[in-house]
Amino acid sequence: MNIHEYQAKQLLSRYGVNVLRGQVAYTPEEAVAGARQLGGPVWVVKAQIHAGGRGKGGGVKLARSIDEVKSLSEQILGMTLVTPQTGPAGRVVRRVYVEDGCDIARELYLGLLIDRATGRITVIASTEGGMEIEEVAAREPDKIFRLAIDPAVGMQPFYARRVAFALGLKGREHAAAVKFVEGLYAAFVGLDMSVAEINPLAVTKQGEVLALDAKVGFDDNALFRQRAVEELRDPDEEDPSELEAAKHGLNYIKLDGNIGCMVNGAGLAMATMDIIKLYGATPANFLDVGGGATRERVTTAFKIILSDANVEGILVNIFGGIMRCDVIAEGVIAAAREVSLHVPLVVRLEGTNVAQGKKLLAESGLPITSADSLADAADKIVRAVREAA
Repeated sequence: MNIHEYQAKQLLSRYGVNVLRGQVAYTPEEAVAGARQLGGPVWVVKAQIHAGGRGKGGGVKLARSIDEVKSLSEQILGMTLVTPQTGPAGRVVRRVYVEDGCDIARELYLGLLIDRATGRITVIASTEGGMEIEEVAAREPDKIFRLAIDPAVGMQPFYARRVAFALGLKGREHAAAVKFVEGLYAAFVGLDMSVAEINPLAVTKQGEVLALDAKVGFDDNALFRQRAVEELRDPDEEDPSELEAAKHGLNYIKLDGNIGCMVNGAGLAMATMDIIKLYGATPANFLDVGGGATRERVTTAFKIILSDANVEGILVNIFGGIMRCDVIAEGVIAAAREVSLHVPLVVRLEGTNVAQGKKLLAESGLPITSADSLADAADKIVRAVREAA
């Protein structure tokens, strides 16, 4: 789960992370009122969407008067902001963040993420702030500092000092950076974050170290114990189908292909998407119905898949362990009848009650193609979609 910059800064400030003062606004009038409350004389008006690169798309502007704050907020609010992370469709800006300006001496990069290889929270730091970290890694990999934190001891002062030294900071700036790193780590752990990116991390001419931007994401599996964080969710920034799937306990992610996938288990879902690619097509989604899906949940999954206009065929690939194949078959049949199935459907079942499941499909009277293996299923759905085109 992602949140907006202003929300991230509000959370981080509670852990001692230094941020600039700011006010969120949904209208130009609210932006003006916020700017007056901050006092100026310089403000930054920032579009609030769940994507980076907002400045490159014209979503971050400097204002030197109240009139400029108003005119810039009028320009940004309601615009469709296109950045390298939004794709060509862009995102509609529904709120802006009016923030104090500051005298920037240097821009650095600081991030925390979970390194799956080591199973540790890892600090990534660079003196090349303001740039995408991927660009820095490609052009100047020696300018990226990495430090895995031992979970047995957490963020110790000597770890934070190593990060500050790697950023080339000394004296007052070094001390400020140590406090900043310790606060960021405390927020990361305390709020169950999966990533926290401060880019740029600014060093001011007065020797302060503060977050000019903040991008954070949270582990969805931990939201049950982070209710305050979950309340920050912005439905306008999420795919409606993904939101609907979550309500029914389905793991759904929309992709750009034309073959819908309904699978149980994340590993099997990945394998299914891979084999669709191998046979020359592209998956339209990742959808894991879980290990205990009911007939109703399977029906809902079908509706969600077919709500994507790009879907030209559906591949159901189920291994019946905890889940019974006959229950899946009943759900598939019910869904196909309810939604008036109009695209090719290939079903591959294996496991518990597979014979009963295949019999139900065969006797349904519906145009459902059965497959004996994953390769057979992929071959059949790809060929059916091409023939229907």
